[in-house]
Amino acid sequence: MSLSEIKAGVVGVGFIGVAHVEALRRLGVDVVGVVGSTPERARAKAEAANLPAVYDDVATMAADPEIDVIHIASPNHVHAEQVRIVLDAGKHVVCEKPLALNSEDTSDLVARAAATGLINAVCFNIRFYPNCHQARAMVAAGEIGTPRLVTGSYLQDWLLLETDWNWRLESEKAGALRAVADIGSHWLDLARFVTGAKITDVMADLHTFVKVRKHPAGPVETFAVGGADEDLIEERMSSDDAAGILLRFDNGARGVVTISQVSAGRKNSVSIEVDGTDSALSWFSENPDHLWVGHRGRPNEIVQRDPALANPDAARVIGYPGGHVEGYPDTFRALFAEVYADVAAGKPADEPRYPTFADGHDALLVTEAVARSSQEQRWTRVER
Repeated sequence: MSLSEIKAGVVGVGFIGVAHVEALRRLGVDVVGVVGSTPERARAKAEAANLPAVYDDVATMAADPEIDVIHIASPNHVHAEQVRIVLDAGKHVVCEKPLALNSEDTSDLVARAAATGLINAVCFNIRFYPNCHQARAMVAAGEIGTPRLVTGSYLQDWLLLETDWNWRLESEKAGALRAVADIGSHWLDLARFVTGAKITDVMADLHTFVKVRKHPAGPVETFAVGGADEDLIEERMSSDDAAGILLRFDNGARGVVTISQVSAGRKNSVSIEVDGTDSALSWFSENPDHLWVGHRGRPNEIVQRDPALANPDAARVIGYPGGHVEGYPDTFRALFAEVYADVAAGKPADEPRYPTFADGHDALLVTEAVARSSQEQRWTRVER
């Protein structure tokens, strides 16, 4: 089956849902429909964003025999239920993170997906910046020696003000964790991906800096700016605006990461450094085509993203020649290209080249340990 023969549906018409549609269209996949929180909202968004036809709900979309794959890009609290509907209908599924709000649900979804033999993926797209693949290949090849220290941050500013609002601030929809679950999970997955090591223990300090927020009665689009003339509702907050987390890895490495959605001027800033016994690697999302390589006894290097020079595993996810910058939208294209190669083959590869439900489950185990650690103010084991 060619990609142009595959038909997909997307659940969610917000910022991320639209990103899924655009990336699939770039691959040549036929996106035949979308589902929104209501058919009315979905139709309005479909008209504004040039989206395909609107289905009334997930069950209706899943029952359509024409559709092969369904992408779940809806609010967190409905992920598990919607994934079950899709799997029961015999469709391949790509789900935004988190896969569910708790590890009991993610464990169940891993088992269900395995029983069906269907392709399953979780959208940890940040690892699909090409130089993140390049860094992983260099670590695996021993080019920096044994990894000792993993440091970095994921910083945003879109929830800096008391009038900033989105469904991610509603714990019943997003879960008890917010910044850590929303963007911190991406960094934690990236650290595991680049190093090839699992996080075993965490020491977390979560912060709620904006104690009371003011928001309109209706929904607010992600990254949207509210109107000054709206009547606002005050609401006391408990979820994390920011976090500092110490980490232990199963290969003996140590780590520390800062997560924040209240860092002024940082729009979507990801950084990671891996310091080894011989050399170091550092990557920064605001300059994604450059990978810094640090040395002790000779000049440092900058590895530029270039398919002609990259490790084969990195070259495979590169879409443009060197010097033509690839950014955030390209990560979705690269991730979905790997997923849809398996869809075209009709079954998951023995070792999928994309994050699966098992990776989504492991991410939940880590973030649950983060929540327990902050509550109990102590080192906490990741319970695998």
